[in-house]
Order: sequence, then C-alpha cells, then structure tokens
Amino acid sequence: MKTRASERTFDVINILIMTIIMVCTLYPFYYVLMASISDSNLLIRHTGLLLKPVGFNLEAFQMVLKNPNIFSGYRNTLIVLVAGTAINLLFTTLGAYALSRKFMLRKYIMMAIVFTMYFSGGLIPTYLLINNTLDMGNSLLALIVPVAISTWNLIIMRTSFEAIPEGLLESAKMDGAGEYRILFQIVVPLSMPVMAVMVLYYGVSHWNSWFQAMLFLQNRELFPLQLILREILVQNSTDSMTTGTGNANDTMAIGESIKYATIMVATLPILIVYPFLQKYFVKGVMVGAIKG
Repeated sequence: MKTRASERTFDVINILIMTIIMVCTLYPFYYVLMASISDSNLLIRHTGLLLKPVGFNLEAFQMVLKNPNIFSGYRNTLIVLVAGTAINLLFTTLGAYALSRKFMLRKYIMMAIVFTMYFSGGLIPTYLLINNTLDMGNSLLALIVPVAISTWNLIIMRTSFEAIPEGLLESAKMDGAGEYRILFQIVVPLSMPVMAVMVLYYGVSHWNSWFQAMLFLQNRELFPLQLILREILVQNSTDSMTTGTGNANDTMAIGESIKYATIMVATLPILIVYPFLQKYFVKGVMVGAIKG
C-alpha cells in the first residue's frame, strides 16, 4: 500500500507540474491569438489576463494580408524552405551513410566534423566568404548553401544508420547492389522516422531563420517572412499598413493589433504541419540517439 500511495503521489505531482508548464507554454500563444482578433481600441486599454477577445475584430488581419511584403516574404520563405530542406536531407543522408560505414580515417574525419560544432571562423570571415568569395550576397542561395548540413543532425542520422543490421546490407551487396542503391532503396526506407525528424528540424530552422537574411540580403523583394516580421515587431514598422486609420491614438492601437496578427500569420503554417510529423518525432529521435 505504501508503494502504491507513493506512486499515486508521484503521478499527481508530476501531472500538476506538467500542467503548469503546459499552461505557461501555451498561454503566450493563446494571448497573441486573442489579441489579434480583439478590437484594437479596447485591447490597448485592457490590463491583466486575456482569456477571450475584447470586442471581436478582424481588421488587423485584413491590413496584414493587404501588405505586399507579407506575400513576398511567404514566397521567399517557401522557396528557401523547400529547396533548403531538400538539399539538407540529400547532403545529410549522403554524409551520414558514408560515416556509418567502416573505412580508414573515419574516426578522424568524424572528429574534424564534430570540431565544427564548437569552433568556427567567426561572423566577419563568414560574411566575407559568402558575400565576396562565393559571390552569394543578395541571393537566396546565401540562406541555403552555407547551412546545407547541420553537424548535430548528421550525427543523429549517422547513429540511426549504424543501427541497421550489417547483415542486411551485406546480403544486398552479395546480390549485386551498389552503395547508392543500398542507400536509397534499403537504408532510407528503413529510416523514415529519423528522416521525418530531419524534415522537421531543418524545416523549422529555415522557417524561423532571419539573421542570415539580415546579413546578406539588401533587396526587399528577397526578404523572407521572418525578416518582415522582425521589422514589424522590433522596428515598429507598421506605418505602411496604418495609413488612413484616423488619429494618432487609433493608429497606435491598430499598430499593436497588427503586430499580433502578423505573429499569427507567420506562426500558423508551421503549427499546422507539425502534427503530421509528430508521430515520427519521438521515435526518430530515439532511433538516432541509441545505437543497437
């Protein structure tokens, strides 16, 4: 009875703690959602918790969707997301498969790759390399090529590939299969959970990326969505969407609502995609983290 009572106590405390963490995590997003559909004049005077919209109003969303920079940002982000994730998966898969095979100097090559996780040339050499030497400045390639492989993701995928029975690959070789056929027809289909995790990791990274765009892009037509979002939130750049809204107080009020609406527009797509990959997420991470 003591063991059962202690287990129940642990479960109750654990559920309570997890519930508190969940509320603390979800409430900021819920607040932004409620604020984005609230009346801007009532919202700016509201204090305390926001559990429901303060006067339902979609004017902020209408103004955000009329902003041409939002659509160009979506277009550029989708280009980088699709092309970048495809390149990430291809290069990471090739590198992970090569490093999962036994060959001379594999240990030292892996050490050199891991070294890059902790040490780099620094921001200025990276800028000079991409902007001058590689001539990728003011191009979407600057957001794709320099981050083609993540060392951490490479290690996860390599460990996942090492868990595949060696006898299976040897039997394929005996049947005349080459390395590329073994990789794409045997190893990759058996590693779909970790592939889904890589899609999620790389996809979210590309979707949220803004720093490289700020460094290498000068043409506003190439700005990704997150850089547009940064301008609106950090630099308070809502003037182009609030012209003709009335007096200064009304302009300030609708400007705040526009910020919340922009966050929702930039966040919803990745939240919609995530549930479709969630079932692979935990399994893929575990497969890539444990050998055997």
